[in-house]
Amino acid sequence: MSYDRYGSDVLNTDWRAPKRGRAVEISADKGLVVEEVTTDWCGEIVAVERDLDTVTLEDRRGRRRTFPLGTGFLLEGVPVILRPPSRQGPAVPTRTASGSVAVPGTRARVARASRIFVEGRHDAELVEKVWGDDLRVEGVVVEYLDGIDDLGDQLADFRPAAERRVGVLVDHLVPGSKESRIAASVAKSPVGRHVLIVGHPFVDVWQAVKPDRLGLQAWPTVPRNVEWKHGICQSLGWPHRDQSDIARAWKRILSKVQGFNDLEPALLGRVEELIDFVTSPEGP
Repeated sequence: MSYDRYGSDVLNTDWRAPKRGRAVEISADKGLVVEEVTTDWCGEIVAVERDLDTVTLEDRRGRRRTFPLGTGFLLEGVPVILRPPSRQGPAVPTRTASGSVAVPGTRARVARASRIFVEGRHDAELVEKVWGDDLRVEGVVVEYLDGIDDLGDQLADFRPAAERRVGVLVDHLVPGSKESRIAASVAKSPVGRHVLIVGHPFVDVWQAVKPDRLGLQAWPTVPRNVEWKHGICQSLGWPHRDQSDIARAWKRILSKVQGFNDLEPALLGRVEELIDFVTSPEGP
């Protein structure tokens, strides 16, 4: 048996197409991180000179270097042609709310089989506001469970597998808590290897919003015999008679969140970990 050193029929492929794909034109907006291919210089765009037709990149050590605009750049490994930003209209965001690089024109991916579960509606709305753009690009759907007491039954219905993983974000996941016992039980179950449960130390996801965004030095302390959200609203002098009042309080809090900088690091890392888990091409 002879070895075909050239592989399949080259006439059945586009032999002219570059390995990385064809370059696309993008606006050289400040804040975008690109790599110049001939020098391997990687840095953030800090200046564009229209008259000179140049772009200046600053690397992570603060060093700067200027290059001609046009071809010869990579954006996250994809060839791009840098053009001067438009003089008219608002600048196109170069970062998503989570801090990821925003690639203009990227379409939402078809939903993966894998999912991320969160405890409640407020958790889902917060994740959507900060990570929504990233999740659409990755094709990840977030579902809320109305608590995790029945997490085992929910997972049994979902049937996690190597190509059908589940990431779970849990409130108040601290040693000795009910949530930690549920997480340990799932980890020991037959589907445990296909499920990743992570959590933050806050009683509720409201606390993941930095208090100074609401003009507070710290979140109020609520006695254990008082329902936490009602106690928070009462301490802050907000209406708290019924669920409608609680919903309005959450909308008020959520309105103060514009991006990852408005959230505590204890939540940021956990959500990123879940996204990596359900999008990784390799099995857990």
